[in-house]
Amino acid sequence: MIKELDLVVLKHDIEDHSLKSGDVGTVVHCYEDDEGIEVEFVTAEGKTVGVLTLTTADVRPFENTEILHVRNVPH
Repeated sequence: MIKELDLVVLKHDIEDHSLKSGDVGTVVHCYEDDEGIEVEFVTAEGKTVGVLTLTTADVRPFENTEILHVRNVPH
């Protein structure tokens, strides 16, 4: 079960927010229905790229054995 402050991995691109499949975000709120979540995506310097309302089908838990990858986000 995904909970607040968990790291999650986006399963698909969200072009309106310049997010790509594989981007890592932090769950900042879980709705009572256990389906809806608010996820914040930030740059390395802490600038928020977006806070999106997603479902648990849009993301998967971040695994401790995974390695992070760096990419630039358009301004």
